[in-house]
Amino acid sequence: MSPSLPRSRYRPAVVFILVTALLDVMAMGVVIPVLPTLIEEFAGSNAQAGVWNGVLVALWAAMQFLCSPVIGALSDRYGRRPVLLISTAGLSLDWMLMALAPDLWWLAVGRMLGGMTSSSFTAVFAYMADITEPEGRSKAFGLIGAAFSAGFVAGPALGGVLGEISPRLPFWVAAGLSALAFFYGLLVLPESLPRERRMAFS
Repeated sequence: MSPSLPRSRYRPAVVFILVTALLDVMAMGVVIPVLPTLIEEFAGSNAQAGVWNGVLVALWAAMQFLCSPVIGALSDRYGRRPVLLISTAGLSLDWMLMALAPDLWWLAVGRMLGGMTSSSFTAVFAYMADITEPEGRSKAFGLIGAAFSAGFVAGPALGGVLGEISPRLPFWVAAGLSALAFFYGLLVLPESLPRERRMAFS
């Protein structure tokens, strides 16, 4: 039987899960205030910037759509812990790539990687289900929903405030937050899926 949510062993893990959910959604919103400025700087015209902005948004969404079930299946096969930690570390590296991007193609690659690495919400929900009794899952999933909502607000706010200083600063700050989350998870996140309950990758 899965452990219940309040057990002390899993409280730090729950914090990590909620932070991961928040960062996943922030990955969509933090670029909203600053990405058009960077695109226009590289594209050289408003018309081209508008096209590229649409392309980058579509690339991010497409990677989310394609990778979310894959990440969920990988977590069923190899466990939640490695998948969540790799996703968080990858998100930090992606932010650094975006911060250093010298042209539009780097931004495109960064948006694709960002869509892939921020697709871990399937593993986030699976982890929370693993450590929560059935009668407590609605409360646990509600906490994840609250973290998602906070990410929707915090992402554009962070991008807007820091973008006033430099259009690349929000990427560096987001990279730092993701790196801190990774190291925190490395210390506190236990595996929630026993080997006997794992499934073949499909």
